[in-house]
Amino acid sequence: MSEHTQQTGHQTHLPAALGLGSVTLFGLAYMTPIIVLGIFGIIAETSEGASAGAYLVATLAMLFTAASYAKMSKHYPVAGSSYTYVRRALDARLGFLVGWVILLDYLFLPLVIWLIGAAYLHGEYPSVPSWVWIVLFILTTTALNIVGLKVADKANFVLMAMQFLVLALFVVFAVIFMVSEHGGGSLLSSNPFTGEGGFSAVASGAAIAAYSFLGFDAVSTLTEDTRDPERNIPRAIMLVALIGGVVFVTVAYTLTLVEPGSTFDNADSLAADTARTIGGSLFAAFFVAGLIIGQFTSGLAAQASVSRLLFAMGRDGVLPQRFFGRLSDRFSTPVLNIVLCGTIGLGALFLDVATSTSFINFGAFTAFTLVNLSVVGYFLQQRSTPAGSALNPATYVVVPLIGALVDVYLLTKLDSAALMLGVIWLAIGVVYLLVLTRGLRVPPPEMALVE
Repeated sequence: MSEHTQQTGHQTHLPAALGLGSVTLFGLAYMTPIIVLGIFGIIAETSEGASAGAYLVATLAMLFTAASYAKMSKHYPVAGSSYTYVRRALDARLGFLVGWVILLDYLFLPLVIWLIGAAYLHGEYPSVPSWVWIVLFILTTTALNIVGLKVADKANFVLMAMQFLVLALFVVFAVIFMVSEHGGGSLLSSNPFTGEGGFSAVASGAAIAAYSFLGFDAVSTLTEDTRDPERNIPRAIMLVALIGGVVFVTVAYTLTLVEPGSTFDNADSLAADTARTIGGSLFAAFFVAGLIIGQFTSGLAAQASVSRLLFAMGRDGVLPQRFFGRLSDRFSTPVLNIVLCGTIGLGALFLDVATSTSFINFGAFTAFTLVNLSVVGYFLQQRSTPAGSALNPATYVVVPLIGALVDVYLLTKLDSAALMLGVIWLAIGVVYLLVLTRGLRVPPPEMALVE
């Protein structure tokens, strides 16, 4: 929904012209597959050398959750995603809290993007402190978002093609390097899956690796633009999670063959050094350029998204309207929200990639858990109706419960500092909910979660 639409109240509906392939490509572009290289070193250290195993566990976990998203997108074909599903299938107050933890993801996602980009630029130009790159990222994207510059969807697809080219070259160069240095037998190893620390370390790595999957549920926002959405949207959600998982496991496996072990001098930018090892200086420069362009574009879009989410919440009275529900008379953009997001991004000066990524995943795993439970709630709501009798308990109860348990388990494997910050954020949300609902005596306001 555009700002003009939001202010005038007019509704616009694009023709339903997208097929399964186009919607799946959108989901993959939103996911930003190159992020597997951006956080490879962090996952390698956390999983104690089992990056491929961490991504495999994360993929299995996300497939359970993706199945729940797919079911709910079929029954509630509207934007709003996890917030809407939980609100309608479980409880409006739980839905509000899911919206609150989603806000955590939105607010801190730009911070993580800028932090990863700065880590790689610092690796290339070590004489320039990381904080300089972070500040430059924030100032540039904030200025561009204030004047209203938007990245076109076509540019996103071009960027996605570049990302897949970088990933493919990485795998090819890694295979060639291993064969030339150690022979063909070096390509087969269980170490990238098992590592040195057992399943507990693998699970801890998976808890961070799940960050790479964030965005697979964004497919549900294209419901009105998609032909036969009740069939194509659920399929696209599953395909995005599955394709993303295959890409992540494959890349992590080949990189671990080149960079085994779990201790590195430069974990935050390890992939750049690996690119130089397997492809020389030219490929390393191409990789860093691709990653930085991807991070800049992603940060620009993430900051724009959260500023508009805050504006919608302010407009609807969920947040104070005088601050959050205002648009600039000159630029017609939510300037205060954009600046707030940039200010929060300065927290990257005091955080590392592992902690900040885990912090975001606290919100994600909380939302994922409740979406899985919302499938069970929907089943219980419908079981006494004629339509409910056709629902399979195995897929509407057993599978989502497994997904919820896996999400809770991965939640407990997050960094302790991230867990503490996440619990504090959730507690603030509970207090705010009590204020908004006058001690739960009135329903919470409904958020207009728009993309």
